[in-house]
Amino acid sequence: TIPYGSVMTYGEIAKILAKQRGVAKMSAQAVGGAVGHNSVLIIVPCHRVVGTNGNLTGYAGGIDKKISLLKIEKTDV
Repeated sequence: TIPYGSVMTYGEIAKILAKQRGVAKMSAQAVGGAVGHNSVLIIVPCHRVVGTNGNLTGYAGGIDKKISLLKIEKTDV
């Protein structure tokens, strides 16, 4: 899980998952696909996932809600 008040990129998550699974590489796009299908948005905190260079990307609840949640967590957005 991504700690409260923190963000991670799709690429960072892909590297962690690849290491955990013992594979050389996992694509950031695969992570994005999984995040995009998350149906429990607050329990699995996909609002904390950002694009390369910290760019805010899509969120199933809407980008405005993503920004609001990150601000509540005092995350720099």
